[in-house]
Amino acid sequence: MDDNIVSTDRLTKRYGDHPAVDQVSLSVRRGEVYGFLGPNGAGKTTTLRMLLGLVRPTGGTASVHGLAPGSPDALRRTGSLIEGPGFFPYLSGLENLRVIARYRGLGRRDADEALERVELTSRGSDRFRTYSLGMKQRLGVAAALLGRPDLLILDEPTNGLDPAGMASMRSLIQSLSDDGQTVLLSSHLLAEVQQFCHRVGVIVGGKMAYEGTVSELRGSRVLRLHADPIDRAMRVLKGATASGADLADDEDGRPTLTADARGVDIPALIRELVAEDVDVHSVSVNERSLEEVFLTMTEAK
Repeated sequence: MDDNIVSTDRLTKRYGDHPAVDQVSLSVRRGEVYGFLGPNGAGKTTTLRMLLGLVRPTGGTASVHGLAPGSPDALRRTGSLIEGPGFFPYLSGLENLRVIARYRGLGRRDADEALERVELTSRGSDRFRTYSLGMKQRLGVAAALLGRPDLLILDEPTNGLDPAGMASMRSLIQSLSDDGQTVLLSSHLLAEVQQFCHRVGVIVGGKMAYEGTVSELRGSRVLRLHADPIDRAMRVLKGATASGADLADDEDGRPTLTADARGVDIPALIRELVAEDVDVHSVSVNERSLEEVFLTMTEAK
């Protein structure tokens, strides 16, 4: 069996002379949470719509469950929330889900279960038009969960949620992955993505700029050392690292030693520095956040 539940090869969508999506190749593996990142207008939603058969590609290919996007069998095994949920405003949240469940050949229990999974059971009898933005978003995710599909495609699932709602959504997405379901989601909340996505794809200006793990994208951890005398500290640090050390001034103009922190035993390093009569002012290990890397990538474009 193919490990990829979603794959595209040079997928392209043009509107006139404008390439909204330009030769995007990505792969989403079974059981993972895949974060699809990019600034507004980068082509995220257009790509997701093509995977659902809602938009016809101009070029390239895509497959979902090994099938053509939008085919009945592919859609039966896929739940989605794209560009905000649409429901009957005069029906309750639960009634809306039951309508969708009947349309999909599912039972009332499926609607009840989906509502419970997004923690809306207590408001299930309230009319949809009385829901807050965050509640509407959660009901949209509940609709996507109907029938426990193998794949969930979610466009900004945390949109409109308060911090507690975001934490709840994060737990839900993690539980879906733990149960073997695959989640492909777009998001602009990079701190959230950093916590629960196995891999990410970054699209900028319609083109894929990166695909891989979050840790690979963020790069190595950097050890920073302020110490005197600097030459003696440099000798000790070089001996403790596999790739050597560098000397540069920090933002305050202080001489700072930096090195790749991988494999460095920090307590042992400090003990050795002290044993060599080096005055240690500070030691820190820094790792770029996903947001810092993302901003660097998008600003460069």
